[in-house]
Amino acid sequence: MPARAGKFLAEMDLRPRDTSPEAEAVQLAVLRSLSGAQKVAICFELSEASREYTRSGIRSRHPEYCEHQVELALRRMTLGDDLFQKAWPDEPLLSP
Repeated sequence: MPARAGKFLAEMDLRPRDTSPEAEAVQLAVLRSLSGAQKVAICFELSEASREYTRSGIRSRHPEYCEHQVELALRRMTLGDDLFQKAWPDEPLLSP
């Protein structure tokens, strides 16, 4: 990371505005106590939750889509048009 970016991040207040310093200290202590495997598991859970929220948004915007089409729209959003078309050349570019 460039030194300038590191300085910028160091100066940012990343604590949520609705979290007291005491609560943040407890949260950080809990997170630091987790094993690497536990941290990775949390990342996977958050990633899947994010994808599910995105699927839900696609479904609400396109109630006519079947589940396969929802998944294709999610992949297009995630990968971008070029990579999507290379991976699934026979599938349509559905609007997310």
